[in-house]
Amino acid sequence: MRFSDFLKTTVLLSAGSATLLAAITALTASRDLDTVVIAISAGWWVLATLYGMLLGRRAETSPPIARLLADAKSQTMLPEQRPAQTMLNRLWPLLVMTLAAGIVGLFAPQVSGLAAGFAIVWALAWRRQHLAVAAIEERDAARFYIDRNSPLAPMKLIRTPGFGGSFLRVEP
Repeated sequence: MRFSDFLKTTVLLSAGSATLLAAITALTASRDLDTVVIAISAGWWVLATLYGMLLGRRAETSPPIARLLADAKSQTMLPEQRPAQTMLNRLWPLLVMTLAAGIVGLFAPQVSGLAAGFAIVWALAWRRQHLAVAAIEERDAARFYIDRNSPLAPMKLIRTPGFGGSFLRVEP
């Protein structure tokens, strides 16, 4: 799976997780008529949104992604493509957090409200990283793919030759 596609999907899944957890919080707290939880959760979500936007405002790659790109091993053949397995291997913590916070949130809406805020921060902080990776791919005429390894091991990338030319859409 291409690394830039993985980053886009991660942002969308994090935003989806935040939406689900926020809905669970709102429904459970309103069922119990707990206005304090609703007010505090809404305030936390606003703060999380502002903080995530602050973290994600820059157009360059974040230091962890830059290090990951720099450490990518070169290879001339495309790696085997298994996007579903790659997503599950790499994003299982998001899945576990969403399921656990959602289930606990049915009984304690504070938990799902707190987890929704962290998912908001994550989605907004990483929202531009795929563009930075695409710019590096464009500049170097290369493509970065996620290497297959253990879900508990750090992510590794494979760098393959690109086709050269202009890959990014430039708006007139």
